[in-house]
Formats: sequence, structure tokens, C-alpha cells
Amino acid sequence: MRDHRTSEFIKRHIGPSQAEQTKMLDSVGYKSMEKFIKDIVPSSILEDEQLDMRDSVSEQKALDILKGIASKNTVNKSYIGMGYYGTYTPNVVLRNVLENPGWYTSYTPYQPEIAQGRLEMLLNFQQMIRDLTKMDIANASLLDESTAAAEAVALCQRINKEDAKIVFVSQNCNPQTIDVIRTRAEPFGLHVMVGTFDMLENIKDNILCGIVSYPDTYGFVENIETHIKTIQSKKGKAIVVADLLALTLLKAPGEMGADIVVGNSQRFGVPMGYGGPHAAFFAAKDEYKRAMPGRIIGVSVDRKENQALRMALQTREQHIRREKATSNICTAQALLSIMAAAYGIYHGPDGIKHIAERANTFANMFASETSTKYKLVADTFFDTVCLDTGADTADILKRAYNYGINLRKVNDERISVSFDETTELKDINNLLEIFGVEKKLEALDANTATSIPAELVRGSKFMEHEVFNSFHSETEMLRYLKRLENKDIALNQSMIALGSCTMKLNAVAEMIPVTWPEFGGLHPFAPVDQAQGYQELFEDLKKMLSEITGFSGISLQPNAGAQGEYAGLMTIRKFHISNGDEERNICIIPESAHGTNPASAQMAGMKVVVIDCDEEGNIDLEVLRKKAEEHSKNLAALMVTYPSTHGVFEENIVDICKVIHDHGGQVYMDGANLNALVGIAKPGKFGPDVCHMNLHKTFCIPHGGGGPGMGPIGVNEHLEPFLPNHSVITENSGPETGMGSVSAAPWGSASILPISWMYIRMMGPKGLREATEVAILNANYMSKKLEGHFKTLYRGTKGLVAHECIIDLRPIKAESGISEEDIAKRLIDYGFHAPTMSWPVAGTLMIEPTESESLNEIDKFCNALINIKKEVLMVQNKIFDEKDNPLKNAPHTHQELTGDVWEHKYTREQAAFPLKYLKENKFWAPVSRVDNVYGDRNLVCSCPSLDSYRDEVA
Repeated sequence: MRDHRTSEFIKRHIGPSQAEQTKMLDSVGYKSMEKFIKDIVPSSILEDEQLDMRDSVSEQKALDILKGIASKNTVNKSYIGMGYYGTYTPNVVLRNVLENPGWYTSYTPYQPEIAQGRLEMLLNFQQMIRDLTKMDIANASLLDESTAAAEAVALCQRINKEDAKIVFVSQNCNPQTIDVIRTRAEPFGLHVMVGTFDMLENIKDNILCGIVSYPDTYGFVENIETHIKTIQSKKGKAIVVADLLALTLLKAPGEMGADIVVGNSQRFGVPMGYGGPHAAFFAAKDEYKRAMPGRIIGVSVDRKENQALRMALQTREQHIRREKATSNICTAQALLSIMAAAYGIYHGPDGIKHIAERANTFANMFASETSTKYKLVADTFFDTVCLDTGADTADILKRAYNYGINLRKVNDERISVSFDETTELKDINNLLEIFGVEKKLEALDANTATSIPAELVRGSKFMEHEVFNSFHSETEMLRYLKRLENKDIALNQSMIALGSCTMKLNAVAEMIPVTWPEFGGLHPFAPVDQAQGYQELFEDLKKMLSEITGFSGISLQPNAGAQGEYAGLMTIRKFHISNGDEERNICIIPESAHGTNPASAQMAGMKVVVIDCDEEGNIDLEVLRKKAEEHSKNLAALMVTYPSTHGVFEENIVDICKVIHDHGGQVYMDGANLNALVGIAKPGKFGPDVCHMNLHKTFCIPHGGGGPGMGPIGVNEHLEPFLPNHSVITENSGPETGMGSVSAAPWGSASILPISWMYIRMMGPKGLREATEVAILNANYMSKKLEGHFKTLYRGTKGLVAHECIIDLRPIKAESGISEEDIAKRLIDYGFHAPTMSWPVAGTLMIEPTESESLNEIDKFCNALINIKKEVLMVQNKIFDEKDNPLKNAPHTHQELTGDVWEHKYTREQAAFPLKYLKENKFWAPVSRVDNVYGDRNLVCSCPSLDSYRDEVA
């Protein structure tokens, strides 16, 4: 007998019931889902057969299966280091941030009025990084340490006026960082010189930049000021890769003259997770702020002149500047930088310094005892001790394995040992036995000779701001986190109908495995035989993604959608080069493409050629043919989003792909809209050669306030030899002939892959198809319901849309003066996050309801928009004043509405409660409309005093 629970999850994931689906189908003129889908999806790509996958299983069954897989991982005590360390996530942060949908289901803070909580925590992160590095400005995180270092090189290239081509990298940087820098430098013809500082001094030409590690990969701590000056004497920018915890004890790079400082905040309370996700940091001199990659949070003011936070400078700038953008990064690591900031706040400067001192003391004690038997490679270090173990190396490693301990084998004659927050006295004694030292330590000895040179001992203070010195009890920390959470709209509050961003349910059952120690406790460079559970998970997930997309080869390494774009284009680049077609460097991109597309193409060394769309929003096939013919000898690729960014299934997609193939190019499909394809069409079968899959969209990894994400790529067989690889862990991590590393860890942010595995296993083939069908149905129902109030800009040949629709607000602005921004901000008063605003078409809103939203919620959202249209008409008819009306002044705060004075020409009731449901459940925006221009003209990216927050409340 079939267990009824196997279909329960499908019903819980998909919002509308069968009866509601029937009602919605009827509203758009259809009697069956089958006929509806056939009229939308081109017959040339529609798949009739069900996905060849296992049937759905219940939540508990899926958790049981995954627990069995996880149990195959061996979580040894790790002393490997190399940028990844054991840490303890404070339980108050674990429960109230990482496991809290109020934090992990929120979207990137493009609408700052409903994101003040996470913006404040991201600003805290920036402040913490600035304090520890002593740099002028820091961003709100990057993807990982290695890509942050590569982004630093890219910044140097952007500001370089001398056309320098030499990038010097110390050979003592982490090897994964060297690899990513090499990958990213190659398309630009940069010469990466990896070597000693003697080599640096002997370079005669000017250099672009120099990269040093502090401490270095083997633990050595030296005065890098000399190296910084040498780099700068050769006209290069000095980039320092720093350990954040070490900076509590070591002289800050900013005090030594560094131009840029990058690193990883993983050891600030974020589990190793077999490689991620973790928040990298990027700090620089003030003069480079407009060339910095990623997001920067700044302080501005709102309509009432109250302090308000917002994203500054780079807000969606890749959609504006396209191939001239500072970076292609769209998703950063917001949730993880929030965790790291919370760790810093909870422990405070004294607590963090104590953690650092403790790790350093353990390293000192270990070095003191083992140096009687083995030579120290360096006698100045922070937490990592490197020993010349000679012929004993293999025996030591074997004994360590028997103890359940992983050491770093530097080479056949050298071992390094890294200590961290989790080290205990018993661990030191185990290590001494392993290294053959016959001594048992009885207590932590803080008086052991220090390994930090006197001239490198930090003298400057850090984290002096009140926020880092106010919330050290769990009660206070709990309330602080809750206070910030209440300022934000997340999916636990209401629908977030963002077009192209697929804000669907992130089910709790999918999230539970993320915090299992079997997944969280593994070092990414642990021996593969200790990660058999992960390897099984990877292979199973790749098999399922392959079946879903039709691509034969899958790489899980890219740890963001933009990383997937870059990896896909680099795979295409390597393919062309292997065929002797080095001259193929033209990438054709439709004007409707995602803004990250041209930025990614530029990063892959390609020249962007933009083509127009026709009046229906489709790629103009004749224009494409002409451009492909014109650039035939140099054509590398076409980047296409499917369904299109305009929200329709283009009928000519097969022909579009054929045009490119006929001219020797490859087709890259942006997978942002894969949620409209799963189970009904396979891109690997209808023309594209490579596609990235946003697991943080279609496959349920939550957006986390702007990250984490994962962007695996799928490729057809001829591209498989060129997929990403990894030099530290070569086994199963990619082909030897691959395009190089794009992320620090071999499998990217491995610890969030169980989320997507859980989703696919619980949905099964039928559930996955139904999810796609209902996502398309919900969008068409919404488009139909809004008909007569708002025009849907683009439709397919049968007058239908895909899984999202664009409503045109330009006529409204022309007739009433009410802009798309006014409508977006007014939606906040109705308790909703605005849809995607002014993209891909200026003056529009792009709406995507997803399959997870119920009919009731969709109706509520539509009714809000319809009522807003009535308010627009009231402005047009002069019932509302053209300047002083609820739309121009939205959103309205409770402070304004409860104040003694009300000076507006409309009532408080009209402002706060335009529909009845709001009286039962009202979200109050914490600030009025934020002044974006003021924030950029008066750029402040550090924490204001807590008194300024208190003054606002008072």
C-alpha cells in the first residue's frame, strides 16, 4: 500500500490546491493543465515523458535517507588550516539567525525601507572588518577568500593606467587562492608570477599588484611592511590576504600601508561545511571605493530626515553598467556575514581577542614541546605550527589518522598543525603523542614564550563601537536580533513576488540537514575517503540535475549564479582554445539579458555585442543572423535567458541556437528562469550547450538576505573535458583538462547542497513538473486578474506568459505623475515587498508569484495592486493632491502616523489601512522613503552611534 505521506510534501510545497488550480485555469480560459501548458511551451521543446527519477518520498523518509548518507562522512578533528578552522556558532545566533526564516528567507535589500534590520547587521560587518584591518572602507562580503583575492586583482586592473601585466603572488599564499587568481587572470593576458619575495625584488618592470599572505599558508608571521613597500615601489598595489582572528593580535595591514585587504570570516562562528558558504571580506583605501566589487552598505536619511541605511554605489550596478561593471557578482554571502557580525557582537572585542590568544597559546605550547624533536619551519606564527618531520612524516600522519585527526601534509618531509577556537588541552596531548613527544600537559600555560614578534603585536584598539560592547548576555543578544528581524519583510511575513528571483518556499525539512555536524564539521581539504557521504550526495544530485536539464556533465563548484555564468563561459573559452580557435572572443547578448551576463562575458575575456529585441520582447532572429554572419570567424557564444527575461517562451529558441552553431559558436543559457522548465523542457536537448542552475532559486536554497547561493553548471558532452577543476583536491573534483578553479573549495558551498537534494527527492518527477506548471499558472492567473488595471507588456503567441509577467507602468506615470517607485513603495504600506522594479524594462514591475503561493495570497497581492491603481486614479482625478498623496509619501511609519501633528491632505486611515486585512496584520516600515541620492553624495559606510537610533525612537 502506498504511503500517503509521500504526496504530502508536494501539497505543502505547492500553494494552490487542486480545486484552486481548476478555478485559476478556468479564469485564464482552460479546462485542463495539459492543454494550458501546450499552448504556452513551444512544441519543439516540450517534453511529454516524465522525468526518469525516483518517486517522491515523505519529509521524514527523505531525512532518514539523507541521514544515512551523512553518516558515511567521517568528521575527524581538523588541524589542516589553509583558511578553514573549527569554530563554535553561538547558540543564540544558530537558533535566531541561521535557523530562523525571518533571516534566511529575506531578499537582497534593494528595497531598503523593509530591510533596515539586515542592512544594520551588514553595516556592523563592514565596521568590524574596517576595525580589524584598519582600512578606510569595507564591503558587505564576497563569495570566498580566493575569489575576493581575484576581485582585488581585477580592481587593480580597472584602475591601472600603466597597462602593467605582472601579478606577483607570494608562493606562501593558500594554493586554492593562487589557482583562482590564475584562472581569473588568464583571459586578460596577465602574467601571474608565483614565487619568493627575492623574486619580487628582482622584477625590473612595473607590476600591476602584489599579493602577500598574513600569516602565510604555513603559519609564518613576518613584518610584511617591507613587502608592501617593495610592491608599491614597482607601481603595484599591495594586496594582503589576512586572517581575521589573527588581526586581533597582529598589527593591522592598514597600519602597514596595504592598499587592499581580503580574507575570510569563516572562523567567526560559521561551520567549515566542507567548503562553504562563508563570507569573504574586502577592505580598501578610500580612493578605491568606486572601483570596489560587491555591495557596500551606507548611511543615508529618509523622507523625514531620519537616519536610514541603504546599499550605496553598487546597487544593482551590473544591470546599469553591464560589461563595464566593477564585478559580475550579484549574490554575495549576506546571511554568513550577518552570522560573522553577530559572532563579533556577542563575543565583543575582548571575547574575540581571548579566543585568538587561546589559539595562539596552544600553538606556542605545541611548538615548545615538539621543537625538542623536530625543527620549526618558522618560529614566529599565530595559530599554525609547521615542522620539518623528515622521514617520520608518513608515520606521524598514519598515527594521526588512527586518532581521528587530520593534519596538513605540506610535502613528504613537512607537516603543519593549525589550532583554533575548538582546541582543548586533551587535543594538545593527543598531538604530542602522535608526534612522539613523551610529555603530558596539565594546564593551558599563557606564559609560554610568545611566537609573535614584538614589532608585530597589535597596539591599536578595535571594535570600540557600542554595538560590539552592548549585547554580551544571551537575553540582550536575543532581543537585539529580534529587534532587527522585525524591521524586515521576509517570506514568513508575506509573498515576495520578485520577477526573475523565484522567492519560493524554503521548507524546514530542506533546511534541517544544513546544521548536521556530519555536513558542517568537515574541512574542505579533508581526504576524500572521509567524505564518502558528501561524494554520494554530489553524485546523486548531479545525476538528478542532469536528468532535469538534459546536460550530461555537471560541475557543482560555482558558488553563486554569477560564478556559474563565468564558469560556463570559461568552459566555452577553453573549448574554443582546444580547437585552435583562440580568436573566438565575441559574445552576443540580447538587450533583455541579465545584467550579470555582459559583466561575466567581459570577465571571461570576451567582447560583448548587444542585439535588440523585437516589439514582442523576443530576440530578433534576422538581426541575430546578421550579427552571427558579421562575427562568424570570431563568434564565441550567445548568452540567452530562457524563458526570456521578458517572461515569455520564445518560439524560435531552437532556430536561435542553430544560427549560433552554424557559425561555430556555443550557446550559453542563463538558468535564472529554470523554474519554468523543470519537468516540461530540457535545455540540454533543445539547443544550449551550457547552462547554470541557480539552486537558490529553482531548487530552494534560500536567498538569505542576498546570499548564499549556488550556481552549478551543466554542459553537453563535448564541453565536459573543460569543466572547472581543483588542484588541492583533485579526486572527483573535475577533469585535468578543465578551465581551472572558480571557487576556493572543490565543490563550492557544499553544506547547502543538501537543501536542493531534499527538495528534489521530496518532490519526485511528478511533483517537480506540477511545481513548474503551477508556477506558470499562478503568473497567468495574476496577469489575467490585473487585466484592465495594468497592461502586461509581453505575451507569447497565445497571449500567455511564462512564470512571470511584466506590468507596464509607463502610461500611469505619463498620465498621473505616479512612478513605478511610488507604486513599489506604496506596496510596503500594504505589507508586501515590491516586485522587480524597472528591470528589464524601465518603468515596469516584473512579477513572479512562484508555485508556493496560495490563491488567497495571490488574490491579496493583486487586490493590493488594484487598490493602488484606484489611488492613482484619485491622483489623476485630483481627489488626492498630485504631490502630497499616499503614493508619493509611501511608505508611512508608525511614528509619523501616531504623531501629534498630521499635515497631509489625506487621512491617517487612507495612509495606514487602505484595505481591511491590514488592521489584523500590519507590517510597519521602520523608516520612510530613503533618499538614495543623499546617501551617495554623503557616503558614510561605518556604524552610526546607537544614540542616533535611540534618538529616533525618542
